[in-house]
Amino acid sequence: MAAPPPPDPIVIDIPDPSLIVLVGAAGSGKSSFAARHFAADEVLSSDAFRGLVRGDPSDQTATKPAFAALHRALSARLNARRLTVIDATNVQRHARRALVRRSSAAGVPAVAIVLDLPPALVLARNAARVGTAVVPEPAVHAQLAALDGALTRDPLPWPGFVTMHRLQTPDAVDAVVLRRVPLRVEARARGTSQR
Repeated sequence: MAAPPPPDPIVIDIPDPSLIVLVGAAGSGKSSFAARHFAADEVLSSDAFRGLVRGDPSDQTATKPAFAALHRALSARLNARRLTVIDATNVQRHARRALVRRSSAAGVPAVAIVLDLPPALVLARNAARVGTAVVPEPAVHAQLAALDGALTRDPLPWPGFVTMHRLQTPDAVDAVVLRRVPLRVEARARGTSQR
């Protein structure tokens, strides 16, 4: 029996420069997505900043100083008109607002890429992580609930974002092709969803 054909590509236009905000619970594949589509020096990871602050990327007590440092680095990059990706859960409205405030201040558009995968898959992926990288299951459940609430309650695209792309299956995530578009060519706000 022949293998099914690969899914059609999902082309996402990314203004360059822009702020790319990855959104999803722990275990949804944000870091893998970032590594596949962006250069390492374009990604600001909350885990990496926790590691810088406390020497342990999973140390949640480092969250406040880690995000203060991440936000300073983000502002510097956006003011220099450098494309920047935020690799953090970003499931809470206040977290997204803090990011889009900085992009707006720098005159750089913000794009949300939401990895809204089935909860059972996200929980299994998180549980399969190695050592301290595993996020406690109750925390992942809370992140999934926050994301579901944001997608249900808040208008799409979320305030401050010029575009929003919602990926709801692993096949959709794997089918993404990013196309960088010079900022002057980028179209007005719109929301999309790929299943």
